[in-house]
Amino acid sequence: MITALAAQNTWAQDNGDSSIMSLTEFTIKPGHNTQYVEGVKTWKECYLEHEGEWTWYMSRRVQGTGTVYALRSYTENWAEWDDPSDEAGRACQNLALNLINPNVVSATTHLSRFIPSISKASGGSGGVVKVMYVRVKNGTLWGETVREVTSALRDAEGDAREYWYSSIGGGPDAPHYSAVTPYENFAAMDEDRDGIWTVVENQLGEEKRAELQGNFRESVDQLWSYLWRNVPELSRNSGE
Repeated sequence: MITALAAQNTWAQDNGDSSIMSLTEFTIKPGHNTQYVEGVKTWKECYLEHEGEWTWYMSRRVQGTGTVYALRSYTENWAEWDDPSDEAGRACQNLALNLINPNVVSATTHLSRFIPSISKASGGSGGVVKVMYVRVKNGTLWGETVREVTSALRDAEGDAREYWYSSIGGGPDAPHYSAVTPYENFAAMDEDRDGIWTVVENQLGEEKRAELQGNFRESVDQLWSYLWRNVPELSRNSGE
């Protein structure tokens, strides 16, 4: 636990000027998906009519238990959190209370900071994203391993494959890190592409690949992943 927190603090120091992501997962009551979607659409219409400036992105989880949506937004720094005033949001608050909240079982918010030093440098979020969640037991070893793997990928392909985030706080079951791999659509996932460890072996040799793969497994406590489909009609980007 201590080594995991130490590694997160190191990433925070290395990337102190990177963006902060707020992500809230909404678990929807069984049979209430249509009502939830229509409620968000109605709230969004109200918010745009009142010329609100906030931007957000909504995704729906593809697999797993229940119906889960994730709403994410970004701030450049903590100072933006000191002034949460949003007149458009207040004007539409009753719509959220009456049309969205009654369809939600629970809502869980996660905060994380982007790690540009090991992340993909270009490209958008895509229509589909695969998110890998990681809890580590040896943060120092994990960080060193990910840096080496990322370097090998950049040498081979010109860029990393994922956007990495370091969690800010959270409960005992929260991930320490998450990696987002974007795809244009589901069909793009059928692309025949070498796996990461194959690329590492081609770049650094079989012995080094085995060493890094062993270090990664040794440093990780838990690892799991989900696919998410972005839902543009429930989102609001800067172009609207």
